[in-house]
Amino acid sequence: MPVPFPPALALCLDLLRCPTCRARLRHDRGALRCAAGHTFDIARQGYAGLLTGARATSGDDGAMVRARERFLSTGAYAPLRAAAVRLAAGAAPERATVLDAGCGTGYHLAGLLDRLPAARGLGMDTSVRALRAAARAHDRAAAVTWDVFRPFPLADGVADVVLDVFAPRNPAEFRRVLRPAGRLVVVRPTGRHLAELRGRLPAMVAVDPAKEERLRRALDPFFRAADTERVEYTVPLTGEQAADLVGMTPSAHHVGRTDLEPDGLPSGRVTVSALVTAYRTR
Repeated sequence: MPVPFPPALALCLDLLRCPTCRARLRHDRGALRCAAGHTFDIARQGYAGLLTGARATSGDDGAMVRARERFLSTGAYAPLRAAAVRLAAGAAPERATVLDAGCGTGYHLAGLLDRLPAARGLGMDTSVRALRAAARAHDRAAAVTWDVFRPFPLADGVADVVLDVFAPRNPAEFRRVLRPAGRLVVVRPTGRHLAELRGRLPAMVAVDPAKEERLRRALDPFFRAADTERVEYTVPLTGEQAADLVGMTPSAHHVGRTDLEPDGLPSGRVTVSALVTAYRTR
């Protein structure tokens, strides 16, 4: 029996292009198809599987997604999301189109769509487990599998906002899909981010001191910074919440399994520290 066409995917269908031949996609019996016959399934959970060929291996697994959902539900990252939403919404038109590259469970995209009641959103991620959550994160947010490092399955100049929150970046594609007046909003950690946890778990992935310079060099041919906010605060976390915070990041692949047990980390205050920048296109 064909999967019902998700309303949010229907809302964003005009944005999508066939990843194989770049033709427009249409809905046909529970799948997306182009005129050349390339076909992409729509999962019963509501996301579309556009990623073809060799799949990336860096997507969040089931345990990471469950940890992310539990942690984000605490509201500990709400001030971080609020800053990203503020910078994105400040320059977005009323009926904006938002692309969230590396959307995870759709937490940040949903926050921006709540702020923009006439906007629509599209989240891309390699993790099908995360996309199951992203597809239900907001009634105006569609979700598709995609690797940010590949050319996006999107038409040129269709997005008013591109969100990139703690995610990989593809500056050339960000510029291609943005409208001339569009904004790219990038959120990345500072060296102080989760400092207390890094002190307890030396195996956690460290923030590269050269990260900001590498980001500047990568974006400079395509974008110029318009506004930057430093968001820094501390949150009280239980041991379980701290374990979820570590467990939802790439550090989960490096720390010991016992460190992520419910009693693996003591409770205490943890620093959240990030830079949020809105970029204009060049």
